[in-house]
Formats: sequence, C-alpha cells, structure tokens
Amino acid sequence: MNAKQPSENEQYLSASNRITAVVVMVIGSLGLIDIVAEWRTLGGLVAGCLIALLMLAAYVGLFRPSVTLRPDSLLIRNHIRDHVVPWNLITDVDMTDILRVHVGDRRLRCPGVQLVMRDMRKQRVGGSKLKADSSVSRAEFVVDRIDYHLSKYGESGSADAQVVTSWARPELGIAAVLAVVALIAQLLR
Repeated sequence: MNAKQPSENEQYLSASNRITAVVVMVIGSLGLIDIVAEWRTLGGLVAGCLIALLMLAAYVGLFRPSVTLRPDSLLIRNHIRDHVVPWNLITDVDMTDILRVHVGDRRLRCPGVQLVMRDMRKQRVGGSKLKADSSVSRAEFVVDRIDYHLSKYGESGSADAQVVTSWARPELGIAAVLAVVALIAQLLR
C-alpha cells in the first residue's frame, strides 16, 4: 500500500460501532423525551436515569474508542481511559482481534480498530477472497500508517518521554451522577 504523507492528525475508528451507538442514543433520546412529556414522577426519573445510563454505555462502549495518529504521539482512546504514547516508546504494532500497540513489555489494546469475526474466518480458511473494504484490509492499513509514523517520528521523541494514561473523567462523572440520582429517586419513591 502506498503510504500517504501524514496530515496533522489521522483518526481511525470502527464506523459500524459508531452507527450502532448513534442508533441506540437516538432511540434512548426518544424514550427520554417521552418520559419528560408524560412521566413526571420519581419512577419516571428512575427510568430516565437508567435510559441515560444505557445511552452513556453505548457511547463509551461503541462511539468513544479510537486511535489518533499525531506528529508527536499516538492517542489511544479506550472505553474509559486514554493513553498518549510518544512514538519513540512504541516497539511493535500488531493485530489479533483488535489492534495492539507494544510499549516495552506492555501491550495497549485499541478497540477502536477491530477485526470482524467473519473476515477473520475467511482469512484463516482461505476460501472466498476478502473484499477491499473488509475489516482485515482496514486494519492492515492502520498498522501500515502507524508503521509509517513510527519510521518518520520514532527517533524524534524525548529520552524521558512516558506513556500518559488518564481516565475518561466526563463520562465517569456523568455515570456517577446518573446512578446517584436514580438511587435517591428510588429511595424517595
């Protein structure tokens, strides 16, 4: 594959997961609108909080994960944590069922880039040919892009660079608030 010149940032994610998350969030929003319009009770508040928690779970599990290639580092957004990995610390990149980035003896899993089981079976059996837009082809493209960035920026990092890991504070905070409100509403019912 021809590697294109790097842009400022390149983001890779699972489009099908994002579509599923959007569908779930739209259906949840319709449910919340119905509850606000019709169910103005503590039971309605509990139901609304539970629906909002399910919508948040869809966002965190399906919409949030991604891999962003930047000139200075690789940003891995997992379900509830972010990892910023300087290029010079990455020792290897490979695919199992999802993308894995090796940093010394650690392996950071990247659920934003996944292989579809159907494509994995086709690849193993070797029967029907994989389509050009299969998950295997997309994953190989992402691995090639990361390898390109490694060769271009891998030597330019600082000697004292470290992997910076942080929690997804907004998402965890929203989940905590919704759970507390649902619990208080349930106790007051």
